[in-house]
Amino acid sequence: MFSLGIVGAGQFAGQFVKLWGLHPGVGDIVVTDLVPERAARLAAEYDLAGTQPSFQAMLESDVDAVAIFTQRWTHGPLVVQALRAGKHVYSAVPMAVTEGEIADIIEAVRETGLTYMMGETSYYNPATVYARGQLAKGAFGRLFYAEGDYVHDMDLGFYDAYRYSGGDNWKATASYPPLLYPTHSIGGVLGAWQTHATSVSAIGVVDDRGDGVFDTEISQFGNDFSNATALFEVAGGGAFRINEFRRVGYPSYIRESRFRFFGTEASFEQLVNVCLWQDKHSVEDVTEHLEPKRTLSPDDPSLEHVSPALRDAFTSGSAPVHDRSRLPKEFANVSNGHEGSHHFLADDFVTAVNSGSLPPVNAWVAARYTMPGITAHESALKGGTRLEIPDFGEAP
Repeated sequence: MFSLGIVGAGQFAGQFVKLWGLHPGVGDIVVTDLVPERAARLAAEYDLAGTQPSFQAMLESDVDAVAIFTQRWTHGPLVVQALRAGKHVYSAVPMAVTEGEIADIIEAVRETGLTYMMGETSYYNPATVYARGQLAKGAFGRLFYAEGDYVHDMDLGFYDAYRYSGGDNWKATASYPPLLYPTHSIGGVLGAWQTHATSVSAIGVVDDRGDGVFDTEISQFGNDFSNATALFEVAGGGAFRINEFRRVGYPSYIRESRFRFFGTEASFEQLVNVCLWQDKHSVEDVTEHLEPKRTLSPDDPSLEHVSPALRDAFTSGSAPVHDRSRLPKEFANVSNGHEGSHHFLADDFVTAVNSGSLPPVNAWVAARYTMPGITAHESALKGGTRLEIPDFGEAP
């Protein structure tokens, strides 16, 4: 059993605090936030052991591990500081925003021997779980192509989320480059296909909304791409394509991540509300097998601080394809989220820390989910120039 510090008490953290609070492998939980009132509210809501006044104070305390739920471009340096302070780390996505930050995390994990896990939901997406199982059986034949989409329009909750986290300067941060948040699309592909990207060519679409978001004069990142597409070559032969869309006529509240896999003997396709397994002779509708069953009402009081347009992501339960047999009994009938991923994310981190084992999305895997997007954004800035992708190898 270990003690845990929550860093960032925003809209996402509460869902995991609830799960870790129930987990028999976790002891005391404390929380810190740049807005002390948010930390105090989270501590009171979930009856936590207390709060810390700052991230530094958290690192100087005796907690064994920290879970980082801060702004997405801050993760890399915070993770390294925590590891160097002797803490195991769970980090929200993305892993980092530069090659150097990724290298620093891997070096810190290697030198300290501590657990690092990136909380990528798509690794546990029902479509990814299903494709992973079909690949293990050899049902695809030779897999040679895949697609991963993260299609989430800004109007469907992201404006509210950025206002909540960004304060008066929210438009500067709402322009975050789509390809620097690539793990929901890449992670679903590579979470099934055991390979890695070696090169990429990408195209960015300049935004034309004119509301100050995705405006290079306002953007903290100098970014005006609201949509982007990237084509990756993979080791061993083959390719996959991802879409990262923030201006799109699509019901992302139903399904924001979706995947397709094509092999020489069979293929699998996931759309908004249908999933199909196909071979050379027939089509099988596997939608029910991959459909999570809701475990929480979108009107539940625990979601009052989450934008209504984002609440569907926090109310989904497990799908039949999910194997819940390894989860703690305390998680039964407890709210889940992001197509059934939250329970598995929470449990895999606890298991890794308490057993000293590598979590599925460890530092080396996280790098392969994150670095391709960083290189893809560089390619898009260069008009689609094909670039080689740095690779940090596999876990030792």
